[in-house]
Amino acid sequence: MTGTRPNTTLPAYHAAVWDEPVVMEMGHPGRRGLVFPQAEPGVAADVRALIPAGAARAEAPALPEMSEPEVLRHYLHLSQMTLGMMGVSLFGTCTMKYNAPVSEQVAMRPQVAETHPYQPEETLQGTLELVHGFDTILRELSGMDQFVFQAGGGADAAFTNMCVMRGYWAAKGELGRRNEIVTTIQSHPCNPATAAAAGFKVVTLMVEENGYPSIEALKAALSDRTAALVLNNPDDMGIYNPEIKEWVRLAKAAGALCFYDHANFNGVMGKIRARDLGFDACMFMLHKTFGAPKGGGGPAVGAYGCTAELAPFMPGPIVAKEGDRYTLKDGAQTVGKVREFWGNVPQVLKAYAWARAMGADGIREASDISVLANNYMDKRLSEIRGLAKSNPANAMWRMEMTRWGLGPLKEETGVGTLHVQNRMTDFGIDAYWLSHEPWVVPEPFTPEAGEMYGKEDIDLWVDVLAHVCAEAYSDPEIVKTAPHNQAIRQLDGSGLDDPARWATTWRAYRRKHAKAPAKAAE
Repeated sequence: MTGTRPNTTLPAYHAAVWDEPVVMEMGHPGRRGLVFPQAEPGVAADVRALIPAGAARAEAPALPEMSEPEVLRHYLHLSQMTLGMMGVSLFGTCTMKYNAPVSEQVAMRPQVAETHPYQPEETLQGTLELVHGFDTILRELSGMDQFVFQAGGGADAAFTNMCVMRGYWAAKGELGRRNEIVTTIQSHPCNPATAAAAGFKVVTLMVEENGYPSIEALKAALSDRTAALVLNNPDDMGIYNPEIKEWVRLAKAAGALCFYDHANFNGVMGKIRARDLGFDACMFMLHKTFGAPKGGGGPAVGAYGCTAELAPFMPGPIVAKEGDRYTLKDGAQTVGKVREFWGNVPQVLKAYAWARAMGADGIREASDISVLANNYMDKRLSEIRGLAKSNPANAMWRMEMTRWGLGPLKEETGVGTLHVQNRMTDFGIDAYWLSHEPWVVPEPFTPEAGEMYGKEDIDLWVDVLAHVCAEAYSDPEIVKTAPHNQAIRQLDGSGLDDPARWATTWRAYRRKHAKAPAKAAE
């Protein structure tokens, strides 16, 4: 160890390794998992008649011919080699939480899985009640007047906000002049990116000595051209800007709107409300704070909420309650849809279940535990040689997470954050999160303890990192060439930027690589 004494025994870990081909390269001619009886001639003719001529296949698809046990064994092998997020995963900025299997089971029940938004409202009252119920929970947590769940993730919700604000300024006849968005360098990149996509100019404030931009810099950026102030708080460094009320007051004095990106809500949930700070709109990521799964870019939901003044511009439909009945409505000046239908309902259900199970007291307690665990982790990380803390001049407690850097380690050993990330997986630790671009901290990593990991798990994570940093000083090559105990070694990523080589379908792979196993092509 270097600089810190281990609190745990490092695990003797080695991932399962199977020499497993892709499924399209497997199978044998004539092998079947299930044999269906031949359809009656009349039925087969009827089915063929339903298929448009342009959509009918001229030949059978080139599918692998396998028995059911062979298929099961193949995917079991793959699962054994892909245990991501099952180890200790202090995955900062994403607030990885335990996803309760009971919520998954409820989401798969026919009352949810077999319904469709085109059904008559009368047959969807239970689903609409659930969506409206979660809307009211988020209103209580934020102070906003209305939420919509149509956005397909955080960035989509940020874009929703930009569309709503465009609609608002256009309705007031000021969009031609109010064409600037003020944000900060440590805000999530989706905020300036979606502002630019929506046609706004972006003014970005730089971090100063205390870890956030100064009031003077904000005053210089604000003008009668400012459409909105957009930011995170706390930011990805874990720093909460104590001047936030003054920031909002100054933006409002310039006539601008204010938007709160609540990606880092976990450390302050139940403690602050966006509306009470003066914000006009905010967003939550259900796959972060609210215990819904993060599907690797898959089934995410960005919950967008705003005041009654902005609500008429929200994308529709919105779930409303009229007496004892729930209905779908569009705002009078809606900007239109940002995505199909009215949101990813199974994810909303899981987030609703989490919030109801926690209750108001549980949410506040989870926030306390999260901050406590983060600062315990920070104290131990500060004892490891080769690490540098972001914004070291700011001595305040960090809230949601803390961004650290391995800049000193890289300078002294040549071992960078990607090397350390790979090596930690050799001990069964999930690869950590680095940082959003641009890297404002050299060789960054961003751990977040949250409220779900116990002290033992946090100690194990820190001990593995300390061990790897010590290896970097004593035997840097073992870190640079990692992973060694994983299912695969370091990948050659050179083909990822070559469109002549990478392929996302089997057909494209065969075409680009000019090889097709006979058994798969038959």
